[in-house]
Parts: sequence; structure tokens; C-alpha cells
Amino acid sequence: QVQLAESGGGLVQPGGSLRLSCAASASGYDISAMAWYRQPPGREREWVAAIQGGGITKYADHVKGRFTISRNNARKMVYLQMTNLQPDDTAVYYCNNPRTGLWGQGTQVTVSS
Repeated sequence: QVQLAESGGGLVQPGGSLRLSCAASASGYDISAMAWYRQPPGREREWVAAIQGGGITKYADHVKGRFTISRNNARKMVYLQMTNLQPDDTAVYYCNNPRTGLWGQGTQVTVSS
């Protein structure tokens, strides 16, 4: 059974950066369309960014210009580069395959001084 595994979360100060990674466990898994979501404490899960076939990327307004989604098809990896992090970015971050509905287990990002 294919799994998605996020990593790269942690504690960072405001203004800092992190890069999250999402690894698919199967070499043949299709990652042409992938997304990142997050769930802040006490709130609903929200969409953050998506990458589609052809490399088209889309971002939620609150991360546009600060976050970058990318993928490495050969390595079956999806990334979320996050810069200028703010306390409101504190959340558990999840990767998702919108075509299959598969979710990872999430990785915690905490932005605090």
C-alpha cells in the first residue's frame, strides 16, 4: 500500500524558513498532481498549495509569495519551501494526492520566538 510521508517540520522563529518534504513510498506512484494542506491549532484543515501536470502551481492567498511548491518526479518527492514564516503559519502540514485522496500523517511546524 502506497504511503505519503512528510518531514522537515520543526520550530522556527518568525521570519525564518523551512522546507517540507513529502515522499511517496512507491516508485511508480503518480505525483503529477499533489497538494499541501495545513491544520492550525483549533481550526479546520485548509488548502495551502498545489502543483499540477505541466508544473502549474497555485497558492492560497495567505502564502502567495512566501511558499513554493515543487516536485521531483524521479525521486517521488514533493516539497514546500516556506519563507518569512509567521506565527499564523503554525500548523500541522499535510501532503495530499487529490486524485487518489491519499494523505500523509503530517508534520508539525511551529513559528515562535
